[in-house]
Amino acid sequence: MSRDSHPGVQCPHCRSHLALVPVPGNSAPAAVPAAVPDSAPDPVPAAVAVPPVAAKEEWQPPPVGEVLAAYAGRVKDSATAMRGAARVRDSLNRARTAAAQRRAAQKTARQTPKSA
Repeated sequence: MSRDSHPGVQCPHCRSHLALVPVPGNSAPAAVPAAVPDSAPDPVPAAVAVPPVAAKEEWQPPPVGEVLAAYAGRVKDSATAMRGAARVRDSLNRARTAAAQRRAAQKTARQTPKSA
């Protein structure tokens, strides 16, 4: 089964998508036996066979060396790097200023008006 055919299968805690994996050796789902009225109930419940759970292989990121190999032959352009760093600093400063203004507006909205 693929994730595309079951988009709603997610972990309830971390919301990661779960893949349904068929269990080896179990070609069909276990059928539930029909309830037969019995005159005397069994004193000991029958053991229910639990099928083995197949371990799902965890995803591992690729090695850093493989990822960075694509950038190995590039030359560092200091002028472009300086422009990029300046743009990042400006963006962070704008975000910091906007957050401070938002907090100040929330603080003034929470304060009760004082009578004269």
